[in-house]
Amino acid sequence: MAPGKHGPPVDASDRDLAALLAAQLPNGAYPAAAGFSQYGPCWLRDGSFIAHATDLAGRHDSAARFHAWVARTVAAQAGTVAELLARRRAGEPISEFDFLPTRYAVDGEWVKDGWPNFQLDGYGQWLWSLAGHLAATGQDELPAHLAAGVDVVVDYLSEFWDEPCYDCWEEFRSQLHTATLGSVAAGMGAIARWVPRAAPVGAAARELVLTGCVVDGRFVKHVGNPEADASLTWLCTPFGLVADDDPVMRATVARIEADLVVDGGTSRYRADTYYGGGEWVILSASLAWHHARAGRPDRARTYLDWVERQRRPDGALPEQVPRKDHHPWFLAYWTRHWGPSACPLVWSHAMTLCARLAVGG
Repeated sequence: MAPGKHGPPVDASDRDLAALLAAQLPNGAYPAAAGFSQYGPCWLRDGSFIAHATDLAGRHDSAARFHAWVARTVAAQAGTVAELLARRRAGEPISEFDFLPTRYAVDGEWVKDGWPNFQLDGYGQWLWSLAGHLAATGQDELPAHLAAGVDVVVDYLSEFWDEPCYDCWEEFRSQLHTATLGSVAAGMGAIARWVPRAAPVGAAARELVLTGCVVDGRFVKHVGNPEADASLTWLCTPFGLVADDDPVMRATVARIEADLVVDGGTSRYRADTYYGGGEWVILSASLAWHHARAGRPDRARTYLDWVERQRRPDGALPEQVPRKDHHPWFLAYWTRHWGPSACPLVWSHAMTLCARLAVGG
């Protein structure tokens, strides 16, 4: 569960790093895509990967400001979490809109607009990203200004880590998702160095991933669904729950590449219809990152070459692009409903930067 290696600082003129730094607000928040109608808030998921990328690039100041923003934001929900724990232990029903949200307004306020908000992956990913930042900056003690927020998240995940929730794509509310459980396992396992009481849940979530989320020798989208999902690469890279040469991981990557990759571009899963079921820069970069860290730089470059072909003339990277077999009705629907797919998406630049650094350029 260790973070990625941190090399020499990346020059701030690097276009992917520059995109991350330019997006960050003075208070530390990273809006997901300020120019897109729905992505103005800060997702803990996106932000945690973005902060990790800035750490890898040597810009620990940017990551530190993000982590401080998250800690302040979630510490303000301590009363809500205490109430949720009391209700759960009393056997009272809890609405999905009562759980903590997956995204917050950039001022730290809870955005209550009906978005499918009950996700646990972002809270686990934040703990994982924070632990990597603390390790990279040599902090053997949890700083006081972060402690209250960390305590809230550890309490929250300790109680609800195995609660069915939306996945990392804000879909499939009633399932136990492999990538979500992996995010919780990585976060609680990593932060246990500073908060030891997180360790049992980290171990339990990892055990569920290894025993309950494997079908025919490979990891699956969620419990009871044998399909592949490209987010499953995160179990290995960057979360390190399994080694890159683990046979289950290798079989998983092979299935992702067989089912979801077209000419170097990767869709989320086979039945996806969001914006027609396009190919995602985030996920192609994820595969590049995985292959690079597994010692397969040529395969990594294949995916990075595809990513580079998706850049706009100004260097911006989109969330996704239509694939050859996209669903035209759904592409038209989402475009009419929300406008063109998000570009630039800050998370796309973060994952691309991580992959480029792993390849070595």
